[in-house]
Amino acid sequence: MARIHNFSAGPAVLPEPVLRRTQAALWEYGDSGLGIAECSHRSALFEGVIQAARERITRLLHLDEDQVVLFLQGGARSQFYMWPANVLRGGRAVYLNTGRWADLAAADAARYGTVHTAFSSKEAGWDRVPSPGEISSAGDGAVYLHYTSNNTVAGTEFSQIPDAGGAILACDMSSNFLSRPIDGSRFGFVYAGAQKNLGPSGVTVVIVRRSLLPRMDPELPAMLQYAKQVERDSMLNTPCTFGIYVIGEVCRWLEEDMGGLRGIESRNIKQSERIYAEIDRTGFWKGKVARSSRSRMNVTFSSGDAALDTAFHTSAAAGGLSGLKGHSSVGGLRASLYNAQTDEAVDALVEFMRAFEQTHG
Repeated sequence: MARIHNFSAGPAVLPEPVLRRTQAALWEYGDSGLGIAECSHRSALFEGVIQAARERITRLLHLDEDQVVLFLQGGARSQFYMWPANVLRGGRAVYLNTGRWADLAAADAARYGTVHTAFSSKEAGWDRVPSPGEISSAGDGAVYLHYTSNNTVAGTEFSQIPDAGGAILACDMSSNFLSRPIDGSRFGFVYAGAQKNLGPSGVTVVIVRRSLLPRMDPELPAMLQYAKQVERDSMLNTPCTFGIYVIGEVCRWLEEDMGGLRGIESRNIKQSERIYAEIDRTGFWKGKVARSSRSRMNVTFSSGDAALDTAFHTSAAAGGLSGLKGHSSVGGLRASLYNAQTDEAVDALVEFMRAFEQTHG
């Protein structure tokens, strides 16, 4: 049976070379006699796996020596509360409310201190992200500024890194992690669920500065303390060993096959521009967000008719184009173009969009 084209927002498409290597590694990793899902997290075998994944992420993001890469569980959503529980401690945090997940992150942070919303597009349906001049000042003394770099539900994305002033810069990069070159050393805290651009669900990459650890709450349960997780190299409990292996293989694919982040960015731009060009071609399709804020990762659009949208994603799925239904909270349509999305899938989607318009326009 032929594989279909996967446009799901997550768990999402993975690179074919990674799937092929993983298929073999499930039976036997190297010449160890063990499958990768069977080896102990305490073994030298897995120690090499997790270290390689950590080193590749460090290189790709240009992290500095103070930044440590962790592989945690609980999804990115657990970081909504784990981060402020560690560092906010009654202080003030600045949040940029640009989407559903940013909104939920701010709500969790409010349990641990004061949240100042320096920008919000919520009333407009989260249709854009701020320009640098639109972020209002929170005054002196903010502990951190938090933003969501790509908004999967709305389909918006930051093209620039916000200025946090003297505060710690914190970012949820779940849906555009490793999709473009960035200076990772600018951040105090980064987190990303793996199931979009990195690997299978069940593991979350967290990047935190060692220099921040002494100021964190030491009275939290051990599993919620970044200091404890750093001390035990992400192995305070049994980590998601299989997921970490796949993350390492995806990073290997980015470095060795795709020309690093500059190479993958070039492909991401071309793919998203093809879909947006089709959306803009005649006016039958309607983009859902401001053009200046359009995401390269999650292209949201609609025919303007809910029944037609349903007919589109239903018939698309029947034709081998899966995952095009928009998020349940907003409806419409969404094509997710994460790093592993293929040019063939994009070609097929454009062709289907055009054919659907000819039939229903």
